[in-house]
This record gives sequence, structure tokens and C-alpha cells, in this order.
Amino acid sequence: MESRFATLALTAIAPVAWGSGYFVTATFLPPDRPLFGAVIRALPFGLLLLALRPGLLHGSWWWRTAALGLLNFGAFFALVFVAAYRLPGGLAATLTAVSPIVVMLLAWAFAGERPRAGSLAAGVVGAIGVALLVLRGGASLDLIGVLAAFASVAVFSTGFILVKVWQPPVKLLTFTAWQLVLGGLALAPVALLVEGPPPALDMPAIGGYAYIGVVGTVVAYAVWFRGARRLPAAAVSLVGLLNPVAGILIGLAFAGEHLTPTSGLGMALVLGGVLLGQPAVLDRIKAGRRAEPASCADVGAAG
Repeated sequence: MESRFATLALTAIAPVAWGSGYFVTATFLPPDRPLFGAVIRALPFGLLLLALRPGLLHGSWWWRTAALGLLNFGAFFALVFVAAYRLPGGLAATLTAVSPIVVMLLAWAFAGERPRAGSLAAGVVGAIGVALLVLRGGASLDLIGVLAAFASVAVFSTGFILVKVWQPPVKLLTFTAWQLVLGGLALAPVALLVEGPPPALDMPAIGGYAYIGVVGTVVAYAVWFRGARRLPAAAVSLVGLLNPVAGILIGLAFAGEHLTPTSGLGMALVLGGVLLGQPAVLDRIKAGRRAEPASCADVGAAG
């Protein structure tokens, strides 16, 4: 049987893949086309995955999967792209870093997973770490961008909880494929009306979309949904904070960026929050504290 640590490590592929998407988007993709980018990311790669893992839904699972497609892919992708284009990258990442706290509260309300105080505190520490890691002075506030960032947190967190509590009649990869297809189909006409015909793409842009579609979407969401099914919401949501850490490390490696002392402190806080907020770690700390008085009593008796 797969260990909890192995499941968590596999789940961590998702935020690392998402973090790498910042560099790919800024370097290779056409600017100011958030809806087009969301459609490309969802629809063709959903169809590809469905061809590889075919299966049919039935009954109420059509509307449930359509709702999840809108939340997890259609609405979420569009909102993330809008926030990324209208806000400085650091500010967008900082605003969305509250998602672990929102996920934990929703899991308490709808899945009966009462959050640990330590996990909630770790979520706050992680969000502060993200702010130190990516936020730059003089960041301008764009109202539409801010609203898009917070809305993306709401739809992402809701979709996460629904994936966790609903048990579909098909395999997880097939379920993910249908969400991508239905979310992409809903978003495609909106993209055409708002942004017009698709832009011309050069080879770097095609490669960029291919990377984001395969690695940043199909692979990332498959392991993310898998982790949501198998692990507590607190464990998975906190791992999501690795997203900006991966983005910064890739920027250091490929974009010639530099790590400042403030950014280094932020990275330490994020990693500390991800690790110390894990329910399994909190259980071990609690067990150690319970064992300590007993050990002291044994020493006193022996003396």
C-alpha cells in the first residue's frame, strides 16, 4: 500500500508544475489572451485524455461533472489568467495564497474535516511567506484583477471539496478528462465573443501551450485530484503553497533572477508552513509532548 508520504510527494508535482507555468506563460505565450489560453489548456488536452481513457458518464453525473468542469477549469483558468494579466505576478500569487485556509474551512463545513489550529496557523504563515517571496514594492491594485484573484480562490476551493466528496462512476483520469472537455466547451464561445478569433501561434507558443496542457494540466490535475481523494484537505491544500516557490526557483534557474534576503525568508516560511502544518506532523508533535511528561516521571521515580 502506498504510504501517506509517497502520496503527498506525488501530489506535490501539481503545484510545482503550476509554478513552472509562470515562466512559460511570460516567455512563450501570446499576451492579453487569457480566455483563449484557458480554452487551449482545457479542451484539446481533455479530448486527448478522454481518447486515452474513454468512459461515459450517466444520470446526474453529467451535470455534476459539468459543474466541476466550470469550477476547476473553465472559470478557474479564466480568472487566473485575468488576475495574472491585470496584476503584478507577486500580488496575484499573494492574494491567491489564502486558498489553503479557505479549503480547510470548506472541508470542515462540507466534508466534516475539522481543521487543526496548527494547520490553520501554518496556512497563515505560508501566506505571509508567499507575500515576502513574491510581493514587490509599489505593486498597483487593479480592482478587476483583485476580484478575479479572490474569485479564483473561491471556485478553486469549492471544486477541490466537491472532487473530494463526490465519488464518480468512472476512473479518476476519465473523470478529469470530462471536466476538462465540458469546462473548455463552456468557455470557448465566451473566448470568441470577448477576444475574437484565435491569434496566430509560432512554434515557441505551440510548445508552451503543449507543456502547460500536458504537464501543467493533465498530469498536474490528475495527481492533485488523486491527493484530494486520499489525503486530508489540510495536507493537500498546504502543499499547494509550493506553487510560487517553484516559480521563483525556475526564475532563478532560467530567467536570471536573484534571490533577495526577504525572498529567502519568505521561501523558508512557505516551506516551514507546508511541513509543520501537515496533520501527520502535528500528530507526531502532539504524541511527543504527551510522552515527555511520562518520561520525566520515570526519571524521577528511578532517582
